[in-house]
Amino acid sequence: MVNPNYEVKFVNSIWEKETVLPQYESLKQDLTVDVAVIGAGIAGILTAYLLQKQGVNVVVLEAKTIGSGQTGKTTAKVTSQHNLIYHKLVSSLGTEQAKLYADANQEAIGMYRNLAKRCTDAVAFEEKENILYAVQNADAIEKEVKAMQQLGLKADLITQTELPFPVAAAVSLEGQAQFQPLAFLKEISSDLTIFEHIMVQNIEDQIVKTKQGNITAKHIVIATHYPFINIPGYYFLRQHQERSYVLALKNVPQYRGMYLGVDEPSYSFRNAGEYLLFGGASHRTGENRCGGHYDTLRKAAHQFYPNVQETACWSAQDCMTIDHIPYIGPYAFGMEGVYVATGFQKWGMTNSFLASKIIKDLYLNNDNAYLSLFSCHYYSLSYSKIYLKQMLHHLYLGYVKFHFHTKKNLQRGQGGLMKINHKLYAVYLDKQGIYHYFSPYCPHLKGLLSFDEKHQIWHCPCHQSIFDCYGKLIEGPCLKDMNKQK
Repeated sequence: MVNPNYEVKFVNSIWEKETVLPQYESLKQDLTVDVAVIGAGIAGILTAYLLQKQGVNVVVLEAKTIGSGQTGKTTAKVTSQHNLIYHKLVSSLGTEQAKLYADANQEAIGMYRNLAKRCTDAVAFEEKENILYAVQNADAIEKEVKAMQQLGLKADLITQTELPFPVAAAVSLEGQAQFQPLAFLKEISSDLTIFEHIMVQNIEDQIVKTKQGNITAKHIVIATHYPFINIPGYYFLRQHQERSYVLALKNVPQYRGMYLGVDEPSYSFRNAGEYLLFGGASHRTGENRCGGHYDTLRKAAHQFYPNVQETACWSAQDCMTIDHIPYIGPYAFGMEGVYVATGFQKWGMTNSFLASKIIKDLYLNNDNAYLSLFSCHYYSLSYSKIYLKQMLHHLYLGYVKFHFHTKKNLQRGQGGLMKINHKLYAVYLDKQGIYHYFSPYCPHLKGLLSFDEKHQIWHCPCHQSIFDCYGKLIEGPCLKDMNKQK
């Protein structure tokens, strides 16, 4: 969920700069509908679009504005080549389930292709080959090629690319694509009923609760990037979030393909008109107290392209599941008629269309061959133990490792944890020299908060909720501001 009353301080992407999206009113009265979709990113909008095409009475609820979340920050690669996914899936789940994953994402590319034909040129849908490259680990690429070919994907092993450095090996996959995500979102949402600036507080039975009014719906879709209902579902134990960074560059080559590195340093390349979108430097959200990730990309960009010109920079946040497969389908046992789409693993384009198709079929009681793989009820105790261990690391071991500030060493424009009279606070010293005191624990599930000076935000390393420097919620799963103290 995203705070509707706070403008995120991250720099806008090129998509956000060049796309003027329509504005929608907030909810003014109670409503009764067939389906309520929570979240107006590409997953939520595609779900509403497909349902409405079937004659379903559907509304979309958005805490901020349409496309203002991760959809506006994506690099918008439409590909089924999701890093080194297929060798992992064949090894862990077997050939049959791995083929389901490949077929599902290939089908999603076809659905984009067909829908894009009805859109204007602004959507800029382009057929591209996608290429995974390794600078050192050729063996990993060779294993991936073998797995992809085993699953029926027409993967080619290559050693020569257009990149400004040599590679040990690469795998190329034809028939992939790229597009302008917000232009696409604008066109497919034009006939939908959308309410903006409406934050959902809870779901009770078949009622979506908000401050502006309640929506009674036979079915509810939670497409909020990170699910905001903790129990049942337990998605906070089943995924974490990672942040990655992008520069939009001029005076660079035009590449025929889209590229992603699979070993370190891992860089992403793809052209968008006159720009090259150059990305990488990802890390688990909440582990960026030192900053410097944009500078890492800038240094590499100038090394590869000495005359490069940077025109924009931004970052995105992605949900990473512990079994490498998105969670799509019924939200949890005991929540009849509630569906979820999350855990897209940095590959939100194909997985969003896949999610919309699965949820549409669930609503219409149609068979869907892919539901068995993506079902949210797949749950392993061993996976839970792994992630619970990670969460406890941040809650307890992380507590010991945190640097504690004092009023003497906290500079203006800085925030940090501070012990005062044996009590722990999160303290921000603003540019005017005024101290602001908060509880150091995230209201979501009590994760210990950390301050990112670069972006002037507080963030939770456990479940990646983000707050501005004054404690106002920017992005969930938390639904509340930080707790003010003193």
